[in-house]
Amino acid sequence: MIVDTHIHLDDSRYDNDLDEVLSRAREGGVERFIIPGADPSTLARALNIVEKYDDVYFAVGVHPYDLDSFESLDFEKYVHHKKCVAIGECGLDYFRLEGTDEEKELNKKQQKAVFIAQIELAKKYKKPLIVHVRDASRDSKELLLEHGASQVGGVLHCYNADDELLSLAEHGFYFGIGGVLTFKNAKKLINVLPKIPHKKLLIETDGPYLTPTPHRGQRNEPFYTTLVAQKMSDVLDIDISVIKTTTTNNALKLFNIS
Repeated sequence: MIVDTHIHLDDSRYDNDLDEVLSRAREGGVERFIIPGADPSTLARALNIVEKYDDVYFAVGVHPYDLDSFESLDFEKYVHHKKCVAIGECGLDYFRLEGTDEEKELNKKQQKAVFIAQIELAKKYKKPLIVHVRDASRDSKELLLEHGASQVGGVLHCYNADDELLSLAEHGFYFGIGGVLTFKNAKKLINVLPKIPHKKLLIETDGPYLTPTPHRGQRNEPFYTTLVAQKMSDVLDIDISVIKTTTTNNALKLFNIS
């Protein structure tokens, strides 16, 4: 069994064949799916999906690219749903900062404020965090530790292979590993993977993005987590059945899924 801990099934690219996408995944041994709340405009769609499929769960949150949506998002409407398992996808992303230096600093300040607010929501509702970090490792780590995120823990989604973040394993955080592990330029992630405690490893797709080799350029989907599991098995020299069992148990524990 595999749990896809980060799959945007509410993306329009799955609209026409979602049943088939999930069936392929289940036939390949993927038996749980978690939709991150990255885009508030598609949360209603995510809710419809989790209510239709027993094995699909979701999170509620605001991605750093959608800061302006935070104030208008009705967390109460979603967070109490029986299949809401986390807060996020939230975090810091400095990769696309634009404008003058002052404008960039203002955007960073706004991102931090919204991230901190979601850490507080996670603590309030006792839900783990799904954390997005891009070109912002140090600030992300500092905010998580300073604001007590260890009380709820979470996952560093699409872990960026930065050693700066490894110590968060001691504070209740897991590391989401996806298709990037199979890329030719994934040497940094391959080198750091053995440093992550096995009890802190999770598998994800981030579909429809970051499709693993040999399907790059195509839409990513949950079935391809099997390729990630195989690559993890090869890199760590651990039988793939152990990888699947370990990462599944980790996911069920973190997200409190039976």
